[in-house]
Amino acid sequence: MRAVALTLLAVVAALPAAAADPFPTKPIRLVVPFPAGGGTDVVARVVANGMAPALGQSVVVENRGGAGGTVGADAVAKAAPDGYTIGIATSSTHPAAVVLRKNVPYDPATGFQPIGLIGTTPYILVSGLQVPAKSLTEFIAYTKANAGRVNYASVGVSTLGYLLSEQLKIITGMDLTHVAYRGASQAYPDVISNNVSAFLDNPTGSAGLVRDGQLRAYAVTAKSSVLPDVPTFAEAGVPGFDTTFWYGFVAPAGTPQPIVDRLAKAMRDFVLSPQGRAELEAKDVTPVGSTPAAFGKTITDDLAQWKALAEKLGIQPE
Repeated sequence: MRAVALTLLAVVAALPAAAADPFPTKPIRLVVPFPAGGGTDVVARVVANGMAPALGQSVVVENRGGAGGTVGADAVAKAAPDGYTIGIATSSTHPAAVVLRKNVPYDPATGFQPIGLIGTTPYILVSGLQVPAKSLTEFIAYTKANAGRVNYASVGVSTLGYLLSEQLKIITGMDLTHVAYRGASQAYPDVISNNVSAFLDNPTGSAGLVRDGQLRAYAVTAKSSVLPDVPTFAEAGVPGFDTTFWYGFVAPAGTPQPIVDRLAKAMRDFVLSPQGRAELEAKDVTPVGSTPAAFGKTITDDLAQWKALAEKLGIQPE
């Protein structure tokens, strides 16, 4: 009997820890690489709350802004690969950052384990009501007539919004001076008060301000479900300017695949549920809910695309 008991104890001790201690057993930290209140923060909180019931643990948002989102992204890359620290990745923090900023401390393709693409959203060009131009055509003419005196906001030179703003300047011939902000929530008060003239951002952060009459919307890169009356750039006379922005979740490289798959399923099930779709679409985010592999391909494909665009525009890393 003693030999049998010892054998049973040995078998139990040899069982995988995950069988007795399934992931997750404590709250998960979700790093948002921008200040609270911007579009990335809003989307992160919606999905974090939606995932929590399926995981049986809370998903706690931690805002780590700075350097166009690269500070927070780097914190995720350097975290323990155990699934308890994940991050929201964007078109800016991953593919655009390494193209536009020198010495980015992580590799967006190899420094992370993709969890999944949450969804996509258009860009929208907005201004404060004090700007006299009431249409995109008038705004383009206004910048040319006031060369050197009209500026635009971005949330940093490593962001896709900055790259696309520079592209839009070249396409239209607009004369605009760049002003960088730490996050969108810091930029909007200055746009409203006309301390900065324009901002190419996502409707997630700006749609409410447009509807409330605090901002004027000129055009969107793709039709907006929350601002259906705003024309696309093509409709407003600037064809070919139609890039969209994405949000997704990543974990540190080396995170075990079963943990990644657990997180991916919780994210995907919420994003594609009726509740998730409704909440995201209300923020003008089109739900995607892709697999980890598909999201990894999105990141690598966009790296090549934005590198080619930066080279075409003659933009060097800063």
